[in-house]
Amino acid sequence: MMEMAGTAAAADTGQDVAYDDAPIALIFADSDDRRMRAGEDVWSLGGRVAVSMPVIGAPERLADQVAASAVIVDIAADAGAPLEQLLDRIEEAAHARRFASVVTVPPALIDLAAARAGHPDIVLMCDPTPAERMAVIGSVLSRERLRLNDPSREAVLPRLQQLSEEVGRIAHALATLSGGETGARARGVRREADGTRGGGEPAIDASQVRAVIRARRLRDQYFSADLFADPAWDMLLDLTAARLERRQVAVSSLCIAAAVPPTTALRWIKTLTDQGIFVRIADPSDGRRVFIELSEEAAGEMIAYLAAAERMAATPI
Repeated sequence: MMEMAGTAAAADTGQDVAYDDAPIALIFADSDDRRMRAGEDVWSLGGRVAVSMPVIGAPERLADQVAASAVIVDIAADAGAPLEQLLDRIEEAAHARRFASVVTVPPALIDLAAARAGHPDIVLMCDPTPAERMAVIGSVLSRERLRLNDPSREAVLPRLQQLSEEVGRIAHALATLSGGETGARARGVRREADGTRGGGEPAIDASQVRAVIRARRLRDQYFSADLFADPAWDMLLDLTAARLERRQVAVSSLCIAAAVPPTTALRWIKTLTDQGIFVRIADPSDGRRVFIELSEEAAGEMIAYLAAAERMAATPI
């Protein structure tokens, strides 16, 4: 604790702190509690804190930083222009491959954070559990140097491995949407991704997709929601219905459609976007929001699947 206090004192003076080869983290948060919590996470994972300060003044401080392994932003309220500038700086740094970042926001700020910090090297979380927060920070720090011989991290490593395996499984499962045997079969029966068969005959409409979604939610009245949690599929259905309705879906709305905790939903959105299944569309009228849409390929596969399922069903889906 004495060592940590010394680091905090150095951070307050603006001096960069570096010990041996430990990864360096910069922390920007809007309360003492959040800064202390993030600092404890970094220290328990073998990192060092170079800066720990409020969001006000953070963009300027970040610009002065020569090197860092990670930037951690943890906020509870909208700080206005300073927050937007900080997120813009983080996005620029991610494109320049300077460091990775972890941004934690409340539900009300999901769209703002998603609009300004969408690079794959930025992990966006919303009200994460302590285990989720530790796992993500550990994963980001480990991109540069995570020493695995520290007993204080033994409890975190299984969670990191679980997250890695989950992302790998998602990527493998979704590969068929852009290629592979399953995708090739679906393309053999797919027509236009706007929901019509050849000749303009409707293949599927939004009301049918919404009926599928309602049926999925009905299960929660009889079984535990965790038993059937499938956020990727729920989001694919919601975006398919929205496409047929000619309606755009913001990131915050898609998190709700996923029917899982927001941090889990955001992780799936990031993975699906990185895989090219989802596409980010800037809102031309609101710089603090982006929309998520299905790629043309994914939309075609969804329409083909739903049309095929309807033909197989005894009654319309």
